[in-house]
Amino acid sequence: MVKSKKILALVCAVTMAAGLMACGSAEKPVETAAETTDATVTEEAPVEETQEAVAEEANTNISGSISMAGSTSMEKLANAVAESFMEKYPDVTVTAEFTGSSAGIEAVTAGSVDIGNSSRALKDEEKAAGVVENIVAIDGIAVVVDPANTVNNLTKDQLISIYTGETKNWSELGGEDAPIVVVGREAGSGTRGAFEELVGVEDACAYASELDSTGAVIAKVASTPGAIGYASLDAVDGTVTAVALEGVEATVENIKASNYFLSRPFVMATKGEISEQSAAVKVLFDYLVSDEGKEVIKGVGLITVD
Repeated sequence: MVKSKKILALVCAVTMAAGLMACGSAEKPVETAAETTDATVTEEAPVEETQEAVAEEANTNISGSISMAGSTSMEKLANAVAESFMEKYPDVTVTAEFTGSSAGIEAVTAGSVDIGNSSRALKDEEKAAGVVENIVAIDGIAVVVDPANTVNNLTKDQLISIYTGETKNWSELGGEDAPIVVVGREAGSGTRGAFEELVGVEDACAYASELDSTGAVIAKVASTPGAIGYASLDAVDGTVTAVALEGVEATVENIKASNYFLSRPFVMATKGEISEQSAAVKVLFDYLVSDEGKEVIKGVGLITVD
């Protein structure tokens, strides 16, 4: 009897062990399936990031050359962009010449450069020739006088009177008894074209000096008692004084708020749309609208377009 009980107990033990093993076998595939599903999700998640990395690597491998010519007012911007862009893309060479806005547009129209830099909006006839206006920044035009001048504000009407030669002495404007020496840019200059159009004195200015660069205007006004001139806001330094216009100072904040009336676009013109340009040129324009490119634009005192 005892022996029968032992046999029965042994049989029960074996049965229970078999049941436990069966349960373990049944649960294991479920865990494996879950683990497989998790692994699949983990592997698929980085696909988008991988595509971005591939695109970035493709841009990094861009090589070639980019040639620019045009506005002297855009010299600081063009040089800063060229330097930072070549640092990021060392296999691309960027060159820039500063020949004036009209000359730059003529060069890109003729196909002798990739980009024509212009510190004015394109004319209808230039657009009709297939040139595309790509605005990359906004610039303010400052009206500057020599540091000893006590006049620190001018109205638009007073500015018109000065540049047309009607007002000839600073005493007529509340300043010292000294002749006004009117300084401007040469014909074809984008700064001159923008200034005369915005003020309303096209082809009516009585210049004492017509100079061929922004730097020359600053130097002339700084060294000439009674002189007045105009220059790109980012070129103004401590050697001259920028006067307020209609009581509004020439600052980035006032230009952004549309309170200062002397502002203009900085254009990097192309022959045809950007999408039709070389790979290197297309990457350059992508760079200009990137956060990094915007910092370069802001770094030279200009205003981004967005």
